[in-house]
Amino acid sequence: MSRRVRQKREHSRGEKTNVSSETLDCGSLTSATISGVDWTTLPDDTVIQLFSYLNYRDRASLSSTCQTFRLLSSSPCLWGSLDLRSHRFDTEAAVSLSPRCENLQRLKFHAAGSADALVSLQARELREISGDFCRDITDAALSVIAARHEMLESVHFGPDACERISSDAIKALAYCCRRLRRLWMSGVKEVNGDAINALVEHCRKLKDVGFIESDNIDEVALGNLNSVKFYQLLPCLVCLDISRTDVNLSAITRFLSSSQNLKVVCALNCRVFEGEVDSNPMQSHKGKVLLTFLNDIFKGVTSLFADNSKNVTDVLQYWRRTKNRDKNLDEIVVWIEWIFSYSLLRIAENNLKELDDFWLTQGAAVLLSLLRSSQEEVQERAATAIATFVVIDDENATVDCQRAEAILRGDGIRLLLDLARSCQEGLQSEAAKAIANLSIDSKVAKAVAESGGINILANLAKSINRLVAEEAAGGLWNLSVGDDHKGAIAEAGGIKALVDLIFKWSSNTDGLLEHATGALANLGADEKCSMEVAVAGGIHALAILLALANLKECKSRYFVAARALANLAAHGDSNSNNAAIGQEAGALEALVQLTYSQNEAVRQEAAGALWNLSFDDKNREAIAAAGGVEALVALAQSSSSASRGLQERAAGALWGLSVSESNSIAIGRQGGIAPLIALACSDIEDVHETAAGALWNLAFHRENALHIVQDGGVKPLIHLCSSSVSKMARFMAALALVYMFDVRIDTSVPIGPSSPGSSKILNMDGVGRMALKHVEEFVTSFYDPQTFHSAAASLVPSALAQIAEAIRIPEAGHLRCSGAEIDRFLRMLRDPSSFTLPGGRHAMHHSSLLQNAGAPRVLCAAAAASTAPIQAKIYAKVVLRNLEHHHEVSI
Repeated sequence: MSRRVRQKREHSRGEKTNVSSETLDCGSLTSATISGVDWTTLPDDTVIQLFSYLNYRDRASLSSTCQTFRLLSSSPCLWGSLDLRSHRFDTEAAVSLSPRCENLQRLKFHAAGSADALVSLQARELREISGDFCRDITDAALSVIAARHEMLESVHFGPDACERISSDAIKALAYCCRRLRRLWMSGVKEVNGDAINALVEHCRKLKDVGFIESDNIDEVALGNLNSVKFYQLLPCLVCLDISRTDVNLSAITRFLSSSQNLKVVCALNCRVFEGEVDSNPMQSHKGKVLLTFLNDIFKGVTSLFADNSKNVTDVLQYWRRTKNRDKNLDEIVVWIEWIFSYSLLRIAENNLKELDDFWLTQGAAVLLSLLRSSQEEVQERAATAIATFVVIDDENATVDCQRAEAILRGDGIRLLLDLARSCQEGLQSEAAKAIANLSIDSKVAKAVAESGGINILANLAKSINRLVAEEAAGGLWNLSVGDDHKGAIAEAGGIKALVDLIFKWSSNTDGLLEHATGALANLGADEKCSMEVAVAGGIHALAILLALANLKECKSRYFVAARALANLAAHGDSNSNNAAIGQEAGALEALVQLTYSQNEAVRQEAAGALWNLSFDDKNREAIAAAGGVEALVALAQSSSSASRGLQERAAGALWGLSVSESNSIAIGRQGGIAPLIALACSDIEDVHETAAGALWNLAFHRENALHIVQDGGVKPLIHLCSSSVSKMARFMAALALVYMFDVRIDTSVPIGPSSPGSSKILNMDGVGRMALKHVEEFVTSFYDPQTFHSAAASLVPSALAQIAEAIRIPEAGHLRCSGAEIDRFLRMLRDPSSFTLPGGRHAMHHSSLLQNAGAPRVLCAAAAASTAPIQAKIYAKVVLRNLEHHHEVSI
């Protein structure tokens, strides 16, 4: 199972959980839960403190248990901040929340469709709003927000461009929100002089202005904002950020020279400037600090402090621990943290190759320092930046191990796990995302497990916040790769948490369902864990997902769910999962339908699941009844230019179905032989191996054997028998040839086109002799005369064991034969030993079938026959010995 990584992306409106009155008011404490303790007798201050550790939904739920708790849960200090980013925040939800939001001061939300709802909150005391993905907010919506929230002090919209906001909305903000201190907007289409002058006139407390990545700004008018201390081209400004712009050396020099109050200029990833000063880096200018990728960033910040900070490695952490700090300097450092977190995240999203050295020499250390910030927004963005910068190829799920291990060496795993324990859900989700992506590196994964990270992620997967649960499930997905941590995930309750997620969330939450099913797919590859998945209801949950599949949609959750079922069904006779999946209503039908999907990955995983499921006799017939023969023949016919994985699984699924006589005949009549012959010609070992297996089964029936000859299958099978690098492929090709030429086909048959006068006649005697000659050479390749004569003379167990090891084909231990196949072997007595060696995957199953079919009597007769070749006698003795290993042989 491949690892998956995720970068920060927009969550569409349809993916979010609605914050309804039902969500907020559900739940109760039972007497069993209280366990005899009257919690209502606790002091009010204690209860309020306990409430402060709960998210607002749990708080609302607990408040519904009694009047005392309801009163205390409405305390203004508990509802000062609200984070709605993981929810669909509509008018109905806002109306439900409004009774608790009278004293709400800080609000975070995803802006799409939320403008009207924001007004419906009736939060007149609102001081700060922070909206992500604000491209749909219009001038009219922002004007109404401003008019209803005159106490606003901070407005932050980004990182996506606010393309529908113009100067008109900026003026409305200026007129209505005169307490405004910070105004940050990304990608505003234009900000003219009138809008800026309105800010100058009405917002006298404005200190921090940022029109990020906006092209049309009236910079002359911007200079009138004398009160502003941070961010743009102003005479009195203290801090300036021009990161990710085309600013040049002369412009920066002018900024540093012309502004008397300027203290810090942040110019990260300014390519023009960096190209001009590459050979002559600038660190400071007349006491002003310049922070760039060309300099040591920490040293630049250090120059703001007294001399006693010179030898400090992490100057930001030094500042956080300093007592009696200078207020003006505090404002600057807080701003630096905020700017760094924002800029490094945006830079990480661009994934520039030329910044590889920066991330290793400075970037990772800066991000680790930001994780320790007292600003939650900074911590959150730093965690997101770590989750992003470690990924160097999102499409192929590749991370930079050096970057991941730089975070590990800097104690980043402990810091991220501490944030994941936070009661703030934004921090939980972003920390879990960072842990998930970092865990793709095996060293980091080990550190996460040893630090208790699996228990933390398993608990977060139970969160009622969708984003938190999604990222936690992603972490378990990555940690479940390989065998090292599967058992720990199961012990931590991760399997049940993952299954519950599928039941809990609606079908349109693709990211969460992909992560949960991906983790279950990995865990299902372990036999013990696969049984736990079944016990937890995982088979039913996965069947529900597949039942909702839409063949026109290329959604990853479909192929991951199919892969999960394939892995759960892959444990042969060791558990009952295979049969249980077949008994799950609609599961087999859904998998058959998925073979028609427009997405190749979905078709591949569906075929793989059907292949594994076809080992069960009842499943095999049920798959055929659901149209599986027609579907898989069509898949094989269309797979000539497909990936090796799809070719292998299409042939493998037909191989599995062909064990049944009726299915084998149906495959031949549906046209399945020609595409299998084409796949048998493949140079790819896995592909021609499975195709040979399918042709082996099909060749047992006279009609199919004739079709194989007529469709040109003899030559490819001879080639495989004599030349394949896979002993398994040679073995199965040999069996197919023996079945075809055991005098069941006429001495001459027509081959090629069937039109009159165009067909050719093939002499079966000559072809048969040539084919069986190659089969004999294959069998002889296992024959060592000295060893065989020694074994024939003594027949002691050690000599037979030596022969058994010499003739063993290890891959044959994965084959699972039917009773009909055992009858074939008994009749033909051709090399049955490989299928009954002790320790084989299905050895007990095969030995039982042989016993029931009377094999011991036939084998004893073959071993005693005076005219039998020595090889046949020894092979018969080996098989008898292996049967004795499992059963008391009755003659």
